[in-house]
Amino acid sequence: MNIMYTPTIPPPDPNTRTPKFKLPKLSCDAHCHIFGPGAKYPYAPDRSYTPPDAPLEDFKVLHAKLGVERAVIVNASVHGVDNTVALDAIAQSNGAYRAVANIDETITERGLQVLHDGGFRGCRFNFVRHLGGVPDKRMFNRISDMVAPLGWHIDLHFDAIDLPEYADMLTKLPLSYTIDHMGRVKASEGLDQLPFKILIELMQRDEKCWVKICGSERVSSAGPPFTDAVPFARKIVETAPDRIIWGTDWPHPNVKVMPNDGDLVDLIPLFAPEPEFQQKILVDNPARLFGFGE
Repeated sequence: MNIMYTPTIPPPDPNTRTPKFKLPKLSCDAHCHIFGPGAKYPYAPDRSYTPPDAPLEDFKVLHAKLGVERAVIVNASVHGVDNTVALDAIAQSNGAYRAVANIDETITERGLQVLHDGGFRGCRFNFVRHLGGVPDKRMFNRISDMVAPLGWHIDLHFDAIDLPEYADMLTKLPLSYTIDHMGRVKASEGLDQLPFKILIELMQRDEKCWVKICGSERVSSAGPPFTDAVPFARKIVETAPDRIIWGTDWPHPNVKVMPNDGDLVDLIPLFAPEPEFQQKILVDNPARLFGFGE
């Protein structure tokens, strides 16, 4: 019998520092995850890694410490296409949570409506090689066409090196899309690297393109406090402040260096020192994209 090896990843930093930066009222962590607990929400047998449990209770404690009042749960690949963990969290949130689903070609119109009624407003596709690589093109197109009438967007996770290959495809999509973690560009390669230039061009020419200024620990080449990611986030903010959202990426799966979430919050005023941009990125933009207050 072949036994699949799925490495266990480290847990998040349990000692969240209280940030110096005070988040505006109704600020949203627009990219975060809940893992398990596995005994209640089993992990997918074909997962590429095994996370430590990072349950809803810990999620709430984290956000209380940071001053976050709203959240978007991106259902992680470790749960496969079972979105129950996010559905249950939204149901307990009194309207404070939304989610992005993992779905595949087995989804039905009825299944989509259940997710929509439960607070989902998008679905995610991983193009990252260590997480399984490129999704089937026919499935990608079919699901994009299915979710567009619901007003959903699609969330895209790319390796930076692949962004130039997909740029034209993205502009032809029938719906809005978000690009995770600043496109996962490498800070050491500078602002003039081709993947980042393509990302900025997409934002300039395609009104459907949104970008998440999260994942500084993934972009950084220098390590904590990850300030070498700041020029990239700043350029993104300046390019399209009405189409930027922010998130912690808690509990930080598959990072080389585990960040402290309080430190990540304190990068925000470096990304966007202007109070009006902070309000857009943390409150107004996620409210518009995910339908908070509907």
